[in-house]
Amino acid sequence: MSTLRDGIRTLLNPRTYLQALKLANFAAYAHVEQLRRLHRGAGVRIAPNVSFRNAERIWVGDGSHLGEHGVIWAGNSAGRIVLGPKCLLGPNVTLTASNYGLEQGTPVMDQPKVERDIVLGADVWLGANVVVVAGVTIGDGAVVGAGAVVTKDVPPNAIVGGVPAKVLGYRPVADPPTATARATARADALAEEPA
Repeated sequence: MSTLRDGIRTLLNPRTYLQALKLANFAAYAHVEQLRRLHRGAGVRIAPNVSFRNAERIWVGDGSHLGEHGVIWAGNSAGRIVLGPKCLLGPNVTLTASNYGLEQGTPVMDQPKVERDIVLGADVWLGANVVVVAGVTIGDGAVVGAGAVVTKDVPPNAIVGGVPAKVLGYRPVADPPTATARATARADALAEEPA
């Protein structure tokens, strides 16, 4: 009974509707309006709750996918974010191309921002909860493990993880087909030819 009473009280509370309006305003500001400025290739998929800032300085390559609750923030004046084709960003990934200074005596919020580009090559996979800071380049084919904080460049095909992220290994190279596999493929092809 108290659950029903609480539900009715919530529906009658004007603050409930004010909060809904605030959420709608945030969605328009951080997602809908920003999508109009975003440079995106063909076949890009973006979760409906990804938050963008300064999307006119963000490029997303063909076939890329940006997961739920991502935060993709380019710099206010110069820092760009460039994703190559077929990038896969898991949920809660944060890319920010600007950073505040750390000088003592001035509040952090009042310090000038340092903006530097973030570049992800083709076929890069960022796992859930990855953070990539300003000035980082991640090479083609790299994989960043869940929860990693990437503060330095990542070589192509590297697998990195940790805080700060470090190279743990490299993606395996696909083995060429064996003689048996080639012979089987030929036999299958011959079997399908009309007699």
